[in-house]
Amino acid sequence: MGSQQYRGELERKRKQRVDAEKKAGEYRNKESKKRAEAAKARQEAAKTSSATTAKTKLSRASQRDKEAASAGSEANRWQTKASGYAKQEADIQIKLAKAERSEAAAAEQKRKREQATADRRAAAERAETEARFSRAEHSVGEALRELRAPKPEKLRVLLLGASSEGDLRVGREQKRIRAAVESALHRDLIELDVRPAATASDLLDGITKFRPHVVHFSGHSNENLIVFEYENDDPHRGHAVPARAFARAIAATDDPPLLVLLNACKSAGQIDKLVEDVVPFAIGMADSIADGDAINYAAQFYASIANGQSVRSAHLAGQVALEMAGLDGAELPTLASAADVDPATAILVKPAA
Repeated sequence: MGSQQYRGELERKRKQRVDAEKKAGEYRNKESKKRAEAAKARQEAAKTSSATTAKTKLSRASQRDKEAASAGSEANRWQTKASGYAKQEADIQIKLAKAERSEAAAAEQKRKREQATADRRAAAERAETEARFSRAEHSVGEALRELRAPKPEKLRVLLLGASSEGDLRVGREQKRIRAAVESALHRDLIELDVRPAATASDLLDGITKFRPHVVHFSGHSNENLIVFEYENDDPHRGHAVPARAFARAIAATDDPPLLVLLNACKSAGQIDKLVEDVVPFAIGMADSIADGDAINYAAQFYASIANGQSVRSAHLAGQVALEMAGLDGAELPTLASAADVDPATAILVKPAA
């Protein structure tokens, strides 16, 4: 039997024992009462001077003795039953403990099997992603890069947001960016591809299909990696993509982006390598940054870009927005640019003449 069945049986035995003990107690009380009545009748027989009355009293005393003896016999019978139920109860308790240990061991084995399966699946997904990055690697070359001349096309911005554990307000940030663009002078010259809950596949797909001029990532990172999500509807530990693999993914296109903005903690450690090998401009966070500060910087940056400001001016406007909110200068976002381009003259949104 399982532990649940043993618990039910144990409860039944406990009830039977309690009921038997109650019955035994009731018969003990009855026995005591009858013996007291018998003793009283004998005392009354001894005191009376009437032979007839004495005989009646003694007869009553004899009847009460018989009733007391019967009650005592019943008390013993119920006490014996209670003792038997108590023994059965103890035996069931032992079996219950054994069943619970067995079930706990089985549950732990199942948990380990499920964890092992999940670990293998995650490892396979990481391996697949790395393989895709390797296959998609594009050699940028060592020649000096020139900023592409403006074309009669919209500025395409790929917005990637990832918060696998649900602790960041990336949806709020994307909403603020969209609102900032839509209220700007040149809102019709900017196209957004918004991808919340972004996976590594969303990065590759966005780079090749959308061909963005700007890649914006909001989420978790550090100097060495960027954390995307897995295709999982529940909160989970994210997919850590190495900074080198991320840079190779950005370069895996015939027209690499002009700007990468990493709106994530301690991402400034990655931007020098990006501008050295991949893109003309990159922006990262110098240290940890609060959700609200990250959102304010992004909204102000894209508002300035959409109003026709240069990359440098838009970056400075975003920094000023944070300083006005009380953020320390050492914690402000950082802009890096390639040696052959000037962020002060790089205007990403230019209306037709």
